[in-house]
Amino acid sequence: MRPVEPSPTSWAFPPVESADRHGLIGVGADLEPGTLLNAYRHGIFPMPVGRRQVGWWSPDPRAIVPFDRLRVTRSLRRSLSKFEVRLNTAFVDVIHACADPRRDGGWITPAIVGAYAALHDLGWAHSVETWRDGELVGGLYGVAIGGLFAGESMFHHENDASKVALVALVEMLRSSAFALLDVQWCTPHLASLGAVEISRRHYLELLRPALEQAATALSWPALPRGQ
Repeated sequence: MRPVEPSPTSWAFPPVESADRHGLIGVGADLEPGTLLNAYRHGIFPMPVGRRQVGWWSPDPRAIVPFDRLRVTRSLRRSLSKFEVRLNTAFVDVIHACADPRRDGGWITPAIVGAYAALHDLGWAHSVETWRDGELVGGLYGVAIGGLFAGESMFHHENDASKVALVALVEMLRSSAFALLDVQWCTPHLASLGAVEISRRHYLELLRPALEQAATALSWPALPRGQ
């Protein structure tokens, strides 16, 4: 399905160079689909400031996962056959799991959940899910625009379940001619999987051609990995 372009936003973001040392460029605006897409197209993403206000961020440095740097350990490779991978079959369940308030550092508010569910309905936001015995046990979600995939959050209820989702995502991005996997900030967990930091300037240099790239739709066979 070709994504549906929403009504354009009425908000204008400050230049990313105006960000403070944490990467925050401003607070406010709304989470309408047009606003979110405009933000991603300018190298900006939302994350709440407190629980009531939306912050808009463009950190320097920025974290990406180069496809050829993805680190698949021997134990993770063994885990690939333990889970069934699905695409976009339980988006709302994935984002709710990522938003679980019991998680350390949880930041996904009900407003964020609703905003990305709306993006998903328009064909822009996607979930990659790992299942075992018919139960959702891990996954991730993010936004695809052109050849950009902007990863937002991941969760797991079993060991390696979210890592398997990331491996599957990279496989899909490669086969669908995507150019850039953005993961925002480089945490130790993401670094262990191959994420690297680049300057904001370099990120924007990679972003522009990625957005113009005519990537094909993400796809994944709904079959267990071992078959």
